[in-house]
Amino acid sequence: QVQLVESGGGLVQPGGSLRLSCAAPAGLFSIILMNWYRQAPGKQREFVAAITNGGITNYADSVTGRFTISTDNAKNTVYLQMNSLKPEDTALYYCNVVGIGINYWGKGTLVTVTS
Repeated sequence: QVQLVESGGGLVQPGGSLRLSCAAPAGLFSIILMNWYRQAPGKQREFVAAITNGGITNYADSVTGRFTISTDNAKNTVYLQMNSLKPEDTALYYCNVVGIGINYWGKGTLVTVTS
């Protein structure tokens, strides 16, 4: 079973920034799409951002203009730069990697935005 490792979560004040990282194992090929999802307490998991292996990005309306997804393909790593954080961004953030015959998830990293 492939393990995706997320990191970078934590406690931050409103207006602050965090950078999440997710590393897929070296040698994992055939990746087409890397995504970030989040799940707030008592809510369903929701899409946050995506990036294709060609660099095309897509964002949820709620984070557009504040979050930026990027990758380091040499390291099989995807990042989520989160700026201007709001209390409603508080959630467990999950990394997801999709490719030919693969669909892997991480265990999540917790982001808490509070004053």
